[in-house]
Amino acid sequence: MSSPKRRAPYLLSLPALLVFAALLVTPLAMIAGLSFQAFDLNTGQIGGLTLGNYADTLGDPYYHTIFLRTVGIALATTAICILIGAPEAYFLSRMRAPWRSIFLIVTLSPLLISVVVRTLGWALLFGRNGVINQVLAALGLASGPIPMLYTVQGVVIALVHVAVPFMVISVWAALQRLDPKVIRAASSLGASEFTIFRRIVLPQVIPGILSGSLIVFALAASAFATPAIIGGRQLKVVATATYDEFLGTLNWPLGAAIAIVLLIVNAAIMLTYNRIVERRYQRFAQ
Repeated sequence: MSSPKRRAPYLLSLPALLVFAALLVTPLAMIAGLSFQAFDLNTGQIGGLTLGNYADTLGDPYYHTIFLRTVGIALATTAICILIGAPEAYFLSRMRAPWRSIFLIVTLSPLLISVVVRTLGWALLFGRNGVINQVLAALGLASGPIPMLYTVQGVVIALVHVAVPFMVISVWAALQRLDPKVIRAASSLGASEFTIFRRIVLPQVIPGILSGSLIVFALAASAFATPAIIGGRQLKVVATATYDEFLGTLNWPLGAAIAIVLLIVNAAIMLTYNRIVERRYQRFAQ
């Protein structure tokens, strides 16, 4: 009788696992296999296996610059989203109805608009004759147009606008597990606001910040539309470089190798960050 009960969770999970394998694992396996294929500029993809695509990706300083730029943009986006999203989620959790629901809808409303549309809006704001430069010139704060389009700073700002709702959702969901009675009890026992925040609120916020950081970093590191529109053709990131290899030079094996390297780098950074934060959180909680 115990054996069927033990197999029941696996059998119930089997349909979801099959869908997961069909939609995610299989395409990734095909991309990984493609990355080992040889390629010739004259004849295209040829038979045989090679590590030359990974040697080109890992050994070329051109791709080193692109990967460093991509990771730097993703880290900057994640840090700014933490600084903006965590306090915003905390203030939302302290609001009373119906204001909490109203401001939560306002915060999450950008998710209802396409990323391309939002990014094009930032492109209009960042242009030499855009709204921002016109306002700065009218106020006398700038003697000439400030370059914001086709810059790393512009890409980071646009990505923060895209990703900050995910940070707010993660932290806000974590704060929902916080019992207000615990805060009132600590206050009645004479704890200061700083002590309440450090000993009660912050331990609840850290898991939300961790999950939100992982989501934001993954979105920023793999973003294509925003860097392509705001960064242009010269400011390349890994996603746009992969796109160029697939549809520009038609070197699919090299593009697949770049994509796999990005996947490995993202996974390594995220796992390392997750382990470091969890260890510090355990020490802090103790």
